[in-house]
Amino acid sequence: MQPISTSDAPPPAGHYAQAIVHNGLVYVAGQLPIDPQTGAVVGGDSAAAQTERTLQNIDAILRAAGSGLDRILSATVYVTSREMWPDVNATFARMLGAHRPARAIVGGADLKPGCFVEIQVIAAV
Repeated sequence: MQPISTSDAPPPAGHYAQAIVHNGLVYVAGQLPIDPQTGAVVGGDSAAAQTERTLQNIDAILRAAGSGLDRILSATVYVTSREMWPDVNATFARMLGAHRPARAIVGGADLKPGCFVEIQVIAAV
């Protein structure tokens, strides 16, 4: 197992790695819409903006692991409200293009204050 760490994504807030590579897969810990330079939650009350920042953080971690957004196999998306699904879905479509990983969206999540979205992914290296 190889832990992954990059300053281009927010540092872990607890006892976990940003990601772990094992047997050709990268397991990315749940990521939030946090600016890695300032540590501030970004995107205000926009689920689309928060999803974009979160996917940018995931992309940075995947690139550090030798992967990328186009190699995501599965994504689990946690949102504070199911009504955010259209904005989350549209942002995934814009940022991932034709690539369509398996995905689950879980509504009603109790996330870090100010965060509406958290995303965890598994990708191929």
